[in-house]
Amino acid sequence: MKRIIIICEGPTETEFCKDVLYSHFLKKKIIIQTPLIKKSGGGIVPWNNLKKQIENHLLQEKDSIVSTLIDYYGIKAKFEFPKWENAHKEIDKNHRMSILESGMKEAVDKSVAHRFMPYIQLHEFEGLLFNNIDAFVNHIPVEDFVNKAELEQVLVGYPNPELINNTPNNAPSYRLKRLIKGYNKIVYGSILAQEIGLKKIRSKSPRFNEWITMLENI
Repeated sequence: MKRIIIICEGPTETEFCKDVLYSHFLKKKIIIQTPLIKKSGGGIVPWNNLKKQIENHLLQEKDSIVSTLIDYYGIKAKFEFPKWENAHKEIDKNHRMSILESGMKEAVDKSVAHRFMPYIQLHEFEGLLFNNIDAFVNHIPVEDFVNKAELEQVLVGYPNPELINNTPNNAPSYRLKRLIKGYNKIVYGSILAQEIGLKKIRSKSPRFNEWITMLENI
């Protein structure tokens, strides 16, 4: 079987890969592994630290593809990701992600770069969960909705949930914490993603869908 190593930013992304992506890729005779970012044990780190882990996987696992599942929201200028300044001259956020991803790929050891397929989630993994209200209603107790009407408005207002604002007060994860009492991103993230299903997530999140398609075609 082919193997893909997806370096995950944190436990939420790891659980999503295990609970939603693993079975999907297994049907295509592809096994995925989901190590956390080692330097932090979960959480974005400076590029040089992440680059070292990427190259170690590529050099040690010579028949594997390596990818990433990290949030754009958590990357700061001080982390010195390749092409950061050039990317931020681009207004279109999708193009900005493409520039950053190309910079990541070009920065790793050229002897193994062909097996590296970087991916940055715009803006946060939690954005993928803003897919349909039924997923929330089926798993969130009625009394835990702080403002269900606002949640529904967000779902209607963002047909592409990847574009939900990434400012501190409006980032997807912060919206969920504000709108759902006791929201736990690791627990609810996996439950909601499984309820929505990979097919529906892909249908509303084009960048995410492109990444999955790219991995399917290795």
